[in-house]
Amino acid sequence: MLMCIAYFQPITRGELSSFFGKEASRDLIGVLRAQDLIASGPRSPQPGAPYTYVTTKNFLSQFGLDTLRQLPDFEALEDAGLLSREKLLAGAIPAGLANGEGDVVEDDGP
Repeated sequence: MLMCIAYFQPITRGELSSFFGKEASRDLIGVLRAQDLIASGPRSPQPGAPYTYVTTKNFLSQFGLDTLRQLPDFEALEDAGLLSREKLLAGAIPAGLANGEGDVVEDDGP
């Protein structure tokens, strides 16, 4: 989830749910916020003006980045076979990428 927020910010919880094909966990969003890895972004222009999420300066610091431009190029990751847009959209993301290198693990709930 953190990777999706980093690459596609500002992004709504509904958009995150669409990426993964299941509801984006409020608990996971809360954990990411508590760790100061994400914050609320501008309200979306979509009906209902849902909140969006963006990464924080702490996110950059934790991953050794100065700016978001230093994130690996999405297309380069695809070309190297490390990431697939189709798999991302289908929710089949490698565990290390999906949870920020093992720091946060989303559970499927009850």
